[in-house]
Amino acid sequence: MTATIIPLIAWAAIIVVVIAAVRANRARRGPLPAETGGEEAVRAYALILRDKLDRALFGPVLAGQVWDRVMVRPVGEGLIHEFHRDYCGHGLIRTRDGVKLCDILDGHHPGEAIAEWRSREDFVAFFAEQSDYSCSGWDEASPVFFTDDEWHRNNQRLTREKLQRFA
Repeated sequence: MTATIIPLIAWAAIIVVVIAAVRANRARRGPLPAETGGEEAVRAYALILRDKLDRALFGPVLAGQVWDRVMVRPVGEGLIHEFHRDYCGHGLIRTRDGVKLCDILDGHHPGEAIAEWRSREDFVAFFAEQSDYSCSGWDEASPVFFTDDEWHRNNQRLTREKLQRFA
């Protein structure tokens, strides 16, 4: 008798848990941005993310470490933090003459440089004065990174965390 009752109780408990899980998954967790305002909601959320970006400067130590690390890579390689199809953000690539900042597509670095540095001193001077905010494309005072294109702003851009991970 006990051999029959215990499995029935276990099955009942499993069924109760499954029903509770199904009901919880059906419950609405709040409206999605597309349901509450479309592009306006996306823009509003982008502003929230912008305001959370770190404005602390990278500083000369981190900038120097990044230069040194890029320069030990073979020409044509460097800091590529995303490897997937299509747009992969910004990367720092070693060239014959120094380092270039460029858009990365499909995990590669096609096209012209956005900016180039031929000396460690110039690179360090530039990147020491950058921050997550300035690299995001939002900062109008940073002409190298600034963009009016909402899709490119803060989209797979260089950040302190990515630079530190690379260095």
